[in-house]
Amino acid sequence: MPGLLLRTLKGENGPERPIWLMRQAGRYLPEYRALRAEKGGFLAMVYDSAAAAEITLQPIRRFGFDGAILFSDILIVPHAMGQDLQFLAGEGPQLSPRLVDTTLEALSAVPERFQPIYETVRLVRAGLGAGRTLLGFAGSPWTVATYMVAGVGSRDQHDARMLAYTDPAAFCAIIDAIVAVTIDYLAGQVAAGAEAVQLFDSWSGSLAPAEFERWVIAPTAKIVTALRQRCPGIPVIGFPKGAGAKLPVYARETGIDALGLDETVDPLWAARTLPEGLPVQGNLDPLLLAAGGEELAHQARRILDAFAGRPHVFNLGHGIGQETPVAHVEQLLGAVRGWRRP
Repeated sequence: MPGLLLRTLKGENGPERPIWLMRQAGRYLPEYRALRAEKGGFLAMVYDSAAAAEITLQPIRRFGFDGAILFSDILIVPHAMGQDLQFLAGEGPQLSPRLVDTTLEALSAVPERFQPIYETVRLVRAGLGAGRTLLGFAGSPWTVATYMVAGVGSRDQHDARMLAYTDPAAFCAIIDAIVAVTIDYLAGQVAAGAEAVQLFDSWSGSLAPAEFERWVIAPTAKIVTALRQRCPGIPVIGFPKGAGAKLPVYARETGIDALGLDETVDPLWAARTLPEGLPVQGNLDPLLLAAGGEELAHQARRILDAFAGRPHVFNLGHGIGQETPVAHVEQLLGAVRGWRRP
């Protein structure tokens, strides 16, 4: 029988709620820090399939989450498309050459960079056991494009937005290339054992409505349509962070199977406004998880109660912070596990 998370993503609204947390495998766990000290840099661990599988499974062993999300990074796609990728201490990821300075044609694709990721999926699937859902993921085309164009992350995605306005044909070519590679990449994860996938659009909140329609909704819809044909029955979670009032149109027009909500979204508004029956995921503030205390329990119950009338996967509104105490995660698990739909 499929696990609780997979059943919920497929539309079941049972009495209990599945839970997993974005970035649940990572720096807040002492076992992760110990392994990283042994193995070295972040990118080296991503491409070390045995290490990446171990990291993916660490929070499952400790907390018993309903889902394991692949330990990797959204920038594996541009790396496979031919950009160089470095993670520099204190500076974050850097891609080169920047597409603001060159063209797609200057890149030489290295698709074999996906193979260690697929092997990680196979190893995790073998070690995960029954009742737990394995989640694959990729960055959504808009967010990946912002990094490919600028070479780094930025507050307002200036370089990508400017290129989209001044040379929309060139920017469209970048988006289309990312869409094609992402479809193959996610289908490869599914073939290796992923049972659901998530599209992270971390920078979608920076776009005006017309640009959001063009660079977020339309490319996401292409990916969802293609995956539905190539991987029937595999749920796709869309997570357009910062989309706010644009969430209902995103949900309707992309065809996603479940919608991730960031912490700025009022759960009561979402429950009233989003398409009826659509599974939702979220949306506790990660800083509240770091803070802990009675307010953590109160807000967790508020979210659970707000979404009682539809399928709901409990999660954070973004990734877990590295300073989050393990005890606070245990407190949150207790609150979610102890809740029952009225």
